[in-house]
Amino acid sequence: MRMRILGFSLFLLVFTGCKSDFERIRLSGDTTRIYNKAIELYDRGEYQKSQTLFELIINNFRGQKEAEDLYFKYAYTHFHLKNYILAAYYFNNFSTTYSLSTLKEEADFMAAFSNYRMSPQYRLEQSYTQKAIDGLQDFVNAYPRSERVPECNQLIDGLRAKLEKKAFAEAKLYYDLRQYQAALHTFENLLKDFPETRDAELVRYLMVDAAYAWAKNSVVDKQTERYEKTLEFARLFRVKYPNSQFIEELARTESETRKALNTI
Repeated sequence: MRMRILGFSLFLLVFTGCKSDFERIRLSGDTTRIYNKAIELYDRGEYQKSQTLFELIINNFRGQKEAEDLYFKYAYTHFHLKNYILAAYYFNNFSTTYSLSTLKEEADFMAAFSNYRMSPQYRLEQSYTQKAIDGLQDFVNAYPRSERVPECNQLIDGLRAKLEKKAFAEAKLYYDLRQYQAALHTFENLLKDFPETRDAELVRYLMVDAAYAWAKNSVVDKQTERYEKTLEFARLFRVKYPNSQFIEELARTESETRKALNTI
């Protein structure tokens, strides 16, 4: 029992001593000591503590040779601590302030990558996704020979797939809620924005079905135009997918559409 108490006391002594050492340096007002300790903590991966110390001295190093490296590491502390908004901000600031730095390329990439890390799941608002795509594309354009270009293209593809998934989910929701005009509009925008989508066949079939339902539920004055639009969508579908799994359903919709037009 006494050994356990002694062991715990020793642990507290060591822990308190380390903490006191950090606090003594933090409160010392000695720029050199604070700088050296901040770099030491950063190299050890203690980013919260190193960030705290960087913030005490960062303005003191303006115009000095250490400023560039210090500011770059400070931006990285935000990234490592998952403060991605601030990371993107400080990496962008670094790129602007040190435009001739050999670290500018990495800073530009990390600014875009920080926005990438803020991209949420597809059902949520996607402004950071679009911001990340724009930033990564700007990087590719600015550094076409960079070794990071393949990674950027891969990240962009993933982000665009997320936007595509969101667009399909929104259009399908309109369809399921029987808001057929909104569904058609959203499906058309999806095909315009993502012409290579793997869901194109399903999207075009749902457009035929939505167009038919919209026409059927329209006032009489609008029905002829909207039924004809249904047949137009159906003809386009047949041209693109002559062997589609939806051909039988499509034929039934076409038949019902022609009957409706004849009745009108």
